[in-house]
Amino acid sequence: MSTHTETVQPLLGVYSRPDLVLERGEGPWVWDDEGRRYLDFTAGIAVNALGHAAPVVREAIGKALDKGLIHTSNLYRTRPAEELARVLVDQSFPGQVFFCNSGAEANEAALKFARRWAGKEAGSGRHEFVAFRGSFHGRLFGSLALTDREAYQAPFRPLMPGTHLVEVGDMDGVETLLGSGRVAGVLIEPVQGEGGIRPVPHDFLRELRTSCDRHGSLLIFDEVQCGLGRTGRLFAWQHADVVPDVMTLAKPLAAGLPMGAVVLGPHVAEAVEPGDHATTFGGGPLVASVALAVVRTLADPEFLRGVEARGRRVVAGLEALRGRVSRVTDVRGLGLLQGVATDGPVAPVVARARALGLLVVSAGSDVVRLVPPLNTEPELLDHGVGLLEEAMA
Repeated sequence: MSTHTETVQPLLGVYSRPDLVLERGEGPWVWDDEGRRYLDFTAGIAVNALGHAAPVVREAIGKALDKGLIHTSNLYRTRPAEELARVLVDQSFPGQVFFCNSGAEANEAALKFARRWAGKEAGSGRHEFVAFRGSFHGRLFGSLALTDREAYQAPFRPLMPGTHLVEVGDMDGVETLLGSGRVAGVLIEPVQGEGGIRPVPHDFLRELRTSCDRHGSLLIFDEVQCGLGRTGRLFAWQHADVVPDVMTLAKPLAAGLPMGAVVLGPHVAEAVEPGDHATTFGGGPLVASVALAVVRTLADPEFLRGVEARGRRVVAGLEALRGRVSRVTDVRGLGLLQGVATDGPVAPVVARARALGLLVVSAGSDVVRLVPPLNTEPELLDHGVGLLEEAMA
């Protein structure tokens, strides 16, 4: 017999939410159910890259709905998924694409594909994975085992075995592990998101590429948060000019509709056979149609130049804030993925910013994360930085 009462919330309590109900959005703005407006520098945690109610997204949804083909399963071919896969490959590196529903699923699939490749190409002894301190790759069992969060892992042990966490920059540690002959792949975010908005040094990414090539392991880039234009390049690895064997994508891919993707180099794709992995919903015609319109928009060179310029503007504003607010210890990031590190917990800052009409989110306990829509007007970026300074005062 149920012990629930009418006072118990029907949503499972895995989130600590403020007493705020959002009702509608337009561009970089959202409104709550009391009519109050907020400047949205959370953007669904880097998902709403084009803001709310973006015309290109509304048009793509409308055209897809007019065709009446929302879902088919992956038993049949559909043109939107095939066209989207072609665009992603053309914009990144030769290979093939697997679509799923989220970033965690994309990372789980990448781990499976790496194991499949290793079993066929590198010998069955290669089954382990290397990731890095400060990493976040998801909450499923494989991705959780490679996520550096003790609080997330502890209640769910034992996790997937054969995982190793190394400090970013510790090439000796990486070399030792890869030299064992047991590592199928190295998984890394070119810019760590949940770990505090920390760009990985380009030289280290290049060294990882060289080491993986030398020892016969795959290099897997998790671009779930930092990919698809967020850093001013379509993919964050393009800053370092280091091409991975496998890349995972998600957050902004379908503008808030659930979608993830794995791009596999041809040598990895060739190892995957029918039945090795599957998804019922991944790459459906509606979400793929929206993602196709989004990716084409984000890949436009002029749009990306605009993101770079906006990023420089935000950094200049944050550096000025740093000079005026003593508790700010660092400003770091790439493009419009920026973190403001402080000398203490930022939860009160996030709450004060919300009271002032600015939505921001933390990245760890002591970093405020700014991930506004990529097309936010420069004056509104300045306004948001000003509100953040007021919240920190």
